Amino acid sequence: MRKIGFLLLFVVSMAANAQSNFKEFLKLSGPTKRWVLLHPFKAKKALKISLETERISDSIAKTNVLDGDSSGGQVDAFRHAYWMARLRQEIGKAAARSLGKAHEKENFRTFKNNKLEDGVVPDEISSIMDLYNNELGLRLTVRRSKIAPKGLVYKVINIIQQGEMKIIKKDKAGNFLTCDEKIISLESLKGKWETNKCLVSSK
Repeated sequence: MRKIGFLLLFVVSMAANAQSNFKEFLKLSGPTKRWVLLHPFKAKKALKISLETERISDSIAKTNVLDGDSSGGQVDAFRHAYWMARLRQEIGKAAARSLGKAHEKENFRTFKNNKLEDGVVPDEISSIMDLYNNELGLRLTVRRSKIAPKGLVYKVINIIQQGEMKIIKKDKAGNFLTCDEKIISLESLKGKWETNKCLVSSK
């Protein structure tokens, strides 16, 4: 769920070299281009928050506060909820939600092109998880809320530890599991958007 790439358009659009800017613009996915074109002034704030979110998530992944899993685990859930909460603070609920949805549309295109996101090919269950955690994150703040980022970090972590978010079921070795505890082979997941992975409480 790396957000930074699809937000670079704002920086590109503000740079001096127009020809180079257009080339960078063409590299972005359709959903991303549309979002940035519809929200040109909010895109700068969104980029700043995305960089902040990635930095904080990477730091948390190196601790034992959460499970350290940034691909379907608690750190992944944190990243989405924190990102949406901060976006709502700065650019409002509707713009934040639409950016989250644009990212999930981009993930489907990534799957269709058999490309990786955070080391794995995205699938439907990952997208459902992300959208669920996005919505929870949107409930944590309001536009121009005075809650500091540090306070928001603790708030999101507490909600994850209380089990209110969703993660993908895995065993201790990191194997994906079905809802009835059976290991899912990686081979069986290749080329499939719909899988038998299982969403569970983040606790």
